[in-house]
Amino acid sequence: MGKAARGRVLADSEARAVVRMLRTSPRKLNLVAESIRGKNVNAALASLTFSKRRMAVDVKKALQSAIANAENNHQLDVDRLVVAEAYVGKALVMKRFAARARGRVGRVEKPFSNLYLVVRERPEEQDAGEQA
Repeated sequence: MGKAARGRVLADSEARAVVRMLRTSPRKLNLVAESIRGKNVNAALASLTFSKRRMAVDVKKALQSAIANAENNHQLDVDRLVVAEAYVGKALVMKRFAARARGRVGRVEKPFSNLYLVVRERPEEQDAGEQA
């Protein structure tokens, strides 16, 4: 008996990776995600490798995971992969308190983010047009 298996959310030519609870604000993480959106995966990896932002290391790991998922789980061609989607969501915000002057207290918020990466295989006819 039991429940019926849930269908695949993504298309057959797509694979994704999700990283939850990254210790940075969504606004900062989105700047890094925006820099790779729509790029070829090789160009995106190169861009993240030489980025000065701290979160580029975690985004690069997530992209490598998405590429590995595409190759091993869905048998997609790695050379034709493109970063189709890269979006960021809010996770929890830890609230802490720091002592301030004259016995007062200041609230310190420590935000967390979620990162979602989707890689998609380009169609073959699009590859032929780019190489010509």
